[in-house]
Amino acid sequence: MAGGRDRGFLGIGIGLIAASALVVALVASAGAAADPTTVEIGIHYSHFSPSTVSVPAGRPITFVIRNEDPIDHEWIVGDAALHDRHRTGTEPYHASRPTEVSIDALQSRTTVVTFAKPGTYTFVCHLPGHEAYGMIGTVTVTGG
Repeated sequence: MAGGRDRGFLGIGIGLIAASALVVALVASAGAAADPTTVEIGIHYSHFSPSTVSVPAGRPITFVIRNEDPIDHEWIVGDAALHDRHRTGTEPYHASRPTEVSIDALQSRTTVVTFAKPGTYTFVCHLPGHEAYGMIGTVTVTGG
């Protein structure tokens, strides 16, 4: 009878170990999903660095944009239609939308953007002549 009881305890022990491993895996994956993502983008000599970034969809992404130039810039991220509007727009300064940020000379700005779905988005400085000079970058949003 002692052998049957030992097997019962062994079965319970194995079950508890398996359940513990599952709990640890679930907690680890929940923690990873909740980890904040920060992307730093520098501006120097009127260029973005890095000019390409990849982020997951559905998670808040903190963008820290550092302007090392002695002139103002902007960081506007979105699809082609958004950029078409800004190329002919009249907004001299951007402060209220997380996807449209003005960065004063030698300053930094932080903005938080959550991309709802995967895709490729462009970020551009639309101040006169800056886009033509090469102030363009790409955000690739992955399936998360």
